[in-house]
Amino acid sequence: MAKSAIDKDLKRVNQLRDATRSTSRAIAAPGIALVFLLGALVWAVTSVASGPMAYLVVIATVIAAYMALNIGANDVANNMGPAVGARALTLGGALVIAAVCEAAGALLAGGDVVNTISRDIIAPGTDLPPNVFTYVMMAALLSAALWINLATLIGAPVSTTHSVIGGVVGAGIAAAGMSAIIWPTMGRIVASWVISPVLGGALAAALLLVINLTILNRREKGESARIWVPVFAALMVGIFAMYMAMKGLSRVWDPAPHMVMLVGLVFAGIGWAVAVPFVRKGIAQAGNSNKKIGALFRLPLIFATALLSFAHGANDVANAVGPLAAIVAVVDLGEAAATGSVALPIWVLAIGALGIALGLALFGPRVIRTVGEKITKLNEIRGYCVALSAAVTVLVASALGLPVSSTHIAVGAVFGVGFLREGVSNRGIRNKAVSPEGVFLKTDHLNKTPEEAVANYQKRRKRYLVRRQHAFSIAAAWIITVPMAGLLSAGLFLVMSMLFGL
Repeated sequence: MAKSAIDKDLKRVNQLRDATRSTSRAIAAPGIALVFLLGALVWAVTSVASGPMAYLVVIATVIAAYMALNIGANDVANNMGPAVGARALTLGGALVIAAVCEAAGALLAGGDVVNTISRDIIAPGTDLPPNVFTYVMMAALLSAALWINLATLIGAPVSTTHSVIGGVVGAGIAAAGMSAIIWPTMGRIVASWVISPVLGGALAAALLLVINLTILNRREKGESARIWVPVFAALMVGIFAMYMAMKGLSRVWDPAPHMVMLVGLVFAGIGWAVAVPFVRKGIAQAGNSNKKIGALFRLPLIFATALLSFAHGANDVANAVGPLAAIVAVVDLGEAAATGSVALPIWVLAIGALGIALGLALFGPRVIRTVGEKITKLNEIRGYCVALSAAVTVLVASALGLPVSSTHIAVGAVFGVGFLREGVSNRGIRNKAVSPEGVFLKTDHLNKTPEEAVANYQKRRKRYLVRRQHAFSIAAAWIITVPMAGLLSAGLFLVMSMLFGL
């Protein structure tokens, strides 16, 4: 029976309503971000003392707020992705937890990295007048923000730390030449491109393998889980207590190494005591099901996600406001600020905290889905391995003095558990003896005929549990982050030089 005219009209109205709703969502996020940037502008105008260079602080504040939005949109997804991909948290719940914990970490324990920016990258004795130093920091901040914004639009998780460093290097070279940069520092950063993901991936895969051997591959999974899940929970609590003592609370507490170990042991004991009755109750309902056993790791994964977000906010807020703090210090103190220790104004820290939380809420879902869903399939246990390995890797790297990226570690950990799953799943399938085009290469003792080789190759293709295209695109984004941010920063500095007659 033909549809009536009113049915057709109602369908058009519904389509128009859906299109309007979609357009409204697309416009709302940039609109809210613009309101935040205008608010940061007003905040800076009312917070900065008047002076000949005060206008530069106002401009830099808006740039820092834009950078904070981009850090929230891109970098925070590394902590949220595993929990969302494992279905331990909904996307909305993850956004709320991350926004609160990131802001709390930035405000309560945000570190001052002005010294890192001015001393560890720009060589001592480099002759940068206060106004030139200010433009270097502004160019670095804006270039890093633009690059991270582009990476977020394509869904690529990149290192905000490397973006800022690349920006400082590019503007520093444009301002004072190649000799202005401490190149050994840059060499360590380049090394971290390999060290970070390899460490994170190896540790996450090793942890998943241990859980497989101690629980999932046992005949009596429930009984094994009763013994081992509290141990893994205690390990997580102890590691994160050490993480917080060393990194997350570095601004308010700087404990000695033996105190960090003591804190870890004490909290590990507390975590074990709390986990035992919780696990015993859960096992009564879980039986021998892998899926239900995995649900026992849901609460530890959520806890790990929240603590990682707190620690990330405490440390990486400096990527947004560090250059701004350097500019404020130079305007207030002149040349002495470029080499001395400078306090971080609370209003500067607040802009970074609010910007990160807002950027995550408005623009974070795209990168969260890349990390949590598009690389490989995650569940509670694999997400737990990713989160814990990220914290352990940062702790070990900090103790060894290795410059690592939390982004690279987390993404490397996701790939690590994915490739381990793939290797275990493919065990028992004979080695392929054909090229990707299906051309027979050789007959070995495993593949007796070309047909068998082709069949085994096709089986392996079906069992690929890690999406290779994401590995290549993410690796490419990592490699070009520092040079792209550097080139962009150098160009911005030269434009500023022409505009302001430096």
